[in-house]
Amino acid sequence: MTPAAFRIRDARPEDAAALAKLHVATFKEAHGRLGAPRFELRERQWRAAFERERDWFCYVAEAPDGRLIGFAKGTLHDGGVPGFKGELDKIYVLREWHRQGVGRQLVEHVARRFLERQVTSMLLFGDARSQSNVFYERLGAERLLSPEGEFHGGYGWRDLHQLVGAGFVR
Repeated sequence: MTPAAFRIRDARPEDAAALAKLHVATFKEAHGRLGAPRFELRERQWRAAFERERDWFCYVAEAPDGRLIGFAKGTLHDGGVPGFKGELDKIYVLREWHRQGVGRQLVEHVARRFLERQVTSMLLFGDARSQSNVFYERLGAERLLSPEGEFHGGYGWRDLHQLVGAGFVR
């Protein structure tokens, strides 16, 4: 199967409505409809995020027709888990675009942006039962365990140079 064409770019304030629509759709695909946020809430959140001083960044994946098909948001980690400076705060890709390199390229862009800012480590917090965990492990992420040795869905890359340079991300 030939990979579909798409491009990755920085998210812009004018993307707020499209990001909200994508965020709701991908959340429902990943977590089910029960408890899914409404479009109006997500649109307000994205608009507010773009309006205030930005200590975060976001990349979007765009299909050839201009439709947003995925996004990844990065921010500095609050220090709650020692040894990690960056956080992959959110990453969602429409299911129809899975296994076409969209997620890998989004992670690569986030990792490279962190490296440009001298942030060399990154973690994410997900659902311990998520099917996405296989994706993170394929990209070389390590499972982060609680002091009791339990896995609650956290993953980390202690050296983003290895993530970007090891060929995990193409």
